[in-house]
Amino acid sequence: MEHFRKFVAAGGFALAMTGGAIAAEDESGKDKDYRTFTADKVAYGQIGDSYTADLVMYLAGNQFMVMEDLIKDFQGKNSDIETIYVETIPPGQIVNGQLLKQGQINGQDTAMNPDLYASVNLGHLKALAAQDKMTDYKVYTHNKLELMVAKGNPKNIKGAEDLGRDDIVQAHPNPQTEGIMKFYGLAMLKDLGLYDKVTGGSDCKGCWAVQDKVWFTDRHHRETPQRIEDGMADVGIVWTTEVKEAVDEGRDIEGVAIAAPYNKQDEVSYAIGTLTIGRNPENAATFLDYLASDAAQDIYASYGFVPATEEELTLKPIPN
Repeated sequence: MEHFRKFVAAGGFALAMTGGAIAAEDESGKDKDYRTFTADKVAYGQIGDSYTADLVMYLAGNQFMVMEDLIKDFQGKNSDIETIYVETIPPGQIVNGQLLKQGQINGQDTAMNPDLYASVNLGHLKALAAQDKMTDYKVYTHNKLELMVAKGNPKNIKGAEDLGRDDIVQAHPNPQTEGIMKFYGLAMLKDLGLYDKVTGGSDCKGCWAVQDKVWFTDRHHRETPQRIEDGMADVGIVWTTEVKEAVDEGRDIEGVAIAAPYNKQDEVSYAIGTLTIGRNPENAATFLDYLASDAAQDIYASYGFVPATEEELTLKPIPN
């Protein structure tokens, strides 16, 4: 799988959003969070494919590392689904900036009717259900919070309580568009009595929440490891799977476990559903069935995700 380390701005991924318009581009000019999969290649940044592909999925970005293996296996079993367009960015940004209103990627309108949408927050799916755009969902995998630090852990960070230290610089997901922070990271900080100290009461992105001490990223799964490697940060709240990804890549990164229940391991669930206005309902149903297979669950588990139970993998109505 191809991965990407260098970024355009602020030691991280360059992202600007104005009125629903999203610009997300790395130094090579290819958009790595917008991929079109065919049998023999992966194309990047072909936003128009969101209108034409045989299966279109907008998914919570922190599973980006799984997609190449997952889609390759799925297409190998379903060769009739020839083109699959996958977007992996913050789920709140998707639902609010692309599904509930017209959004743009690099100046191009993006389809408002993907076949499938997934989030780490069931509330996002409820918002779609309230507009009759989604009716059913399933939970298909789980994750938990972890701290990312430089290899060797030079600051000797031992756990989440150390986020209250004055001698470290932090880089965390922003609370505006990153579900990991909005729904889980902030809750953890409140549980630890560190919310005010770490956030400074800030609600921003690509900014210093606490000047020179706590940076809120634009897109944390790309930006946080780079800031740590570049010596711009000592620690960041990430998903366990993102630590594994960085270590597997050979990056100068390691993880520090967050003790339960602060790691939210019993709460972090990835929920997915079919949009009623999608163009390819049969293909969407085929993919949902595939997610419940041992092959799909094993692929997610190989990247550090926690498998869903048989009951969770059964479609059920979205609650009010």
